[in-house]
Amino acid sequence: MENKDIEIIKFSGEMVKFSEEKLRNSLERSGADASIVEEIIEKVSNELYQGISTKEIYNRAFVLLKKSKSHYASKYKLKKAIYELGPTGFPFERFISALLKYSGFKTEVNTFLQGKCVSHEVDVIAIKNSDYIVIECKFHGDRSNKCDVKVPLYIASRYKDILDQFSNANHKRRSPSEGWVVTNTRFTKDASDYGKCVGLYLLSWDYPKGDSLKERIDRLGLYPITVSTLLTQREKQFLLSRDVVLCRELVNDHFYLDHLGISEKRQTKIFSEINALCNI
Repeated sequence: MENKDIEIIKFSGEMVKFSEEKLRNSLERSGADASIVEEIIEKVSNELYQGISTKEIYNRAFVLLKKSKSHYASKYKLKKAIYELGPTGFPFERFISALLKYSGFKTEVNTFLQGKCVSHEVDVIAIKNSDYIVIECKFHGDRSNKCDVKVPLYIASRYKDILDQFSNANHKRRSPSEGWVVTNTRFTKDASDYGKCVGLYLLSWDYPKGDSLKERIDRLGLYPITVSTLLTQREKQFLLSRDVVLCRELVNDHFYLDHLGISEKRQTKIFSEINALCNI
């Protein structure tokens, strides 16, 4: 049976045709050389069978990349690493705040803004020049969950209440200029259509095309610490509990790794991986 006839099972349970091109694109995003990419594709393709899961394909490609260079595997596991920011949404909010901070914004997390009717807890506020962005983050631990139209409907009503308060003639503070909804999964078509219609900016794993969450992370080299293939789960959770969410925040900083009792030999490997990820 040719690979083009192989059907694989997605995380959602949906059966789809295996796409060598999709596998190639995901491997190329890791930064691996073309020769390594083609070698992995050949090995994975030879191991395919009818009904294999995307998880099995991912795991096999991940192991092969890690054997080559750990930072290739780290970039490859980016999507999974975003889910590992859970189970609560707070590390994800901190991550979005950090992305904007390294883009020149002054950010605040979990603050309150008074609306015309009620007070609203805002996940992230980001300010730079004329931009004053109010951001709601929606983290899903289950990758099959999508943000449907109810999410931007709800956020749009909250954002309007905030704007109504700022439009008060007696209000001295600067008014927000944009409302964002950010998720680690995807938006349904109705959700994205509604967001466009009411003027909300929607940002997800793969939306908008050309400036999605995954593309921003790759472009800026701002990877979450959960991408590391050398840190243990316990070590990652310790760092997240200390509000360390970006690999970049660990560059040349031995304090936390010393505190975790990580040996000098392991630290050298970890810093090497981080520097490669951050293009330093």
